[in-house]
Amino acid sequence: MTEHTMTTRFLEDAFAGESQAHMKYQLFADIAAKQGMPNIARLFRAISYAELVHARNHLKALGDMGDTADNLQAAVDGETFEIAEMYPVYQQTARMQGEEQAERATHYALEAEKIHAELYRQAKEAASENEDLDLDTVYICPVCGHTVVGNAPDCCPICGVKGERFTSFEA
Repeated sequence: MTEHTMTTRFLEDAFAGESQAHMKYQLFADIAAKQGMPNIARLFRAISYAELVHARNHLKALGDMGDTADNLQAAVDGETFEIAEMYPVYQQTARMQGEEQAERATHYALEAEKIHAELYRQAKEAASENEDLDLDTVYICPVCGHTVVGNAPDCCPICGVKGERFTSFEA
């Protein structure tokens, strides 16, 4: 971990920027693929991976990567902040300003983060006992991020998308 405030701030900013680039390029790759440009999609994915490497290096230099129990606590803390402070304010502001798409996006995220925080808490309990989490298939709604363990619902309780469209992460 760095000892200098300015270096720490720069690494945090660099981590945020590289993380955003990684995600943007993944999403841009999906668009290129849908438009029939597989090589451009592959280029976006390749460079996205490089941005992930940069982000990992910055996070490591910050000393923000611990063992699994520590990482799970960081995840719980992050999700809890989003639930308690970040998304309620973002959603209220979007509503106040009449930004329906932003309001919907923040509502979707807020509802999903509640589930994520609980799943991370359960995982942390297991990891604290040096055990892996007993976890069935995880299903994620491709529209709102609603997360379900076990079986996908007939339709998403948050956005209404059909359960057959959920992405599965097999056990």
